[in-house]
Amino acid sequence: MSLSVAGVLGESARHFPDRIAVVEGAARLTYSELWAEALRCGAGLREAGLKPGDRLAVLLPNTTEFLRVYYGALAAGVTVVPVHALLVADEVRYVLEHSGAAGIVSGGPLWEVAEEAARAAGVRAFQGAPSAAAPLAASEPADPGDVAVILYTSGTTGRPKGALLTHLNIVMNASVAAQDLLGLGEGDVVLGCLPLFHSYGQTCAMNGTLRRGATLVLMPRFSGPAALEVLADEGVTVFMGVPTMYHALVEAAAVSDRRPAALRVAVSGGAALPVAVLERFEETFRTQVLEGYGLTETSPIATFNQPHLGRRPGTVGHPVWGVDVGIADAAVEGEVLLLADGEVGEVVVRGHNIFAGYLDDAEATAAAVVDGWFRTGDLGVLDEGGFLRIVDRKKDLVIRGGFNIYPREVEEVLVRHPAVSEVAVIGVPDEAKGEEVCAVVVRRAGAPLSEDELVEWSRERLGRHKYPRIVRFVEALPLGPTGKVLKRALVAHP
Repeated sequence: MSLSVAGVLGESARHFPDRIAVVEGAARLTYSELWAEALRCGAGLREAGLKPGDRLAVLLPNTTEFLRVYYGALAAGVTVVPVHALLVADEVRYVLEHSGAAGIVSGGPLWEVAEEAARAAGVRAFQGAPSAAAPLAASEPADPGDVAVILYTSGTTGRPKGALLTHLNIVMNASVAAQDLLGLGEGDVVLGCLPLFHSYGQTCAMNGTLRRGATLVLMPRFSGPAALEVLADEGVTVFMGVPTMYHALVEAAAVSDRRPAALRVAVSGGAALPVAVLERFEETFRTQVLEGYGLTETSPIATFNQPHLGRRPGTVGHPVWGVDVGIADAAVEGEVLLLADGEVGEVVVRGHNIFAGYLDDAEATAAAVVDGWFRTGDLGVLDEGGFLRIVDRKKDLVIRGGFNIYPREVEEVLVRHPAVSEVAVIGVPDEAKGEEVCAVVVRRAGAPLSEDELVEWSRERLGRHKYPRIVRFVEALPLGPTGKVLKRALVAHP
């Protein structure tokens, strides 16, 4: 049996060749045109020496070129390694080396970072999508269990881990999102402002839209006012965003009369959407917001507020088709002991959406997938109606603007500053970003250090989404009986 993510585009090109697949500014490409360009890219990669089973890193903004490379590589049998667009060169180098990528495709404002990282890693850098005069004759077949994409996510060591997503993971999740959850089809226009290197934007927005023959409108750079114009000008029917985008759109609408007349539904994920923001958005745009939940390792959708099952703001809905969700005793390791409804515990997930493990990390994989259940590390509760509510995070993950940031990775960098003795990184509430990264710092004796100086220093060494915007100086960090820093005390008593 063959099942390839490349078929998401290829099959739609066969069924709907003349429909508009993607819009980027004034440019519009039909399904047949986009598929032809992807096949030429695939042929170009083959001519460059890449073989089926090789890995290709992709560091591109939300442009049509990302789609050409993504589907072109998959059509050539190459595994795609999307790279976070906010990483600095050293972080990109780590992804290249750890993934064993044979090369990286980049361009535009990201090219300089990609070129520097590729040089340090000793791999080839392609400026722009490779292309051949003659396209691939056909897409390379793939087994459903073959790895299609490697997405890097922060791990307990502070170093990113490569989550292995299979062709089945992605095709099923995109199909469920597009068909069962949103009912996408001809005439639907989806705003693709979510970053395509991220699981949410890649699977739900890009693959989901193209799976059903709808139109994807790309925004290389999101802002509330610009998105408001695009929503109205392009007749967008479905908006997918993270809470910070909802906040920005509500703020933009407060000073503008533009409204999207065709908008029929909005989807929120990536972080908890404050109910107050949800209510303001629905009142402003006269449409329903459906909130879902998932992680990179769940491809990403695990649960969703599905209208036919009822909707409950403040929850993330019910499990999607083919997926089970339970609440397990968070204190028990090595096995999954499910708790009764109404009890708080660790959210566990199983189904077709569970990833194939972490690249070259059997220990982390075994800890994450137990008895067939993926342990999310998030604490939640199932209510009497079967709705899942996320109540806390077991780990110290900070979610800033929908991006996951693991504090230890930031701490490892900050502690290298010559004036820093100790540091603890926490997330503090922020109206615009959901959470902001805050560094609580103990200075070295007699070493002068200002907030602005440390922020600027860290900005040069961490991705733009990771570096702390807030610095607090303390005489000592609060410690528990085992010597661990009590981060909750830092949050409660800044």
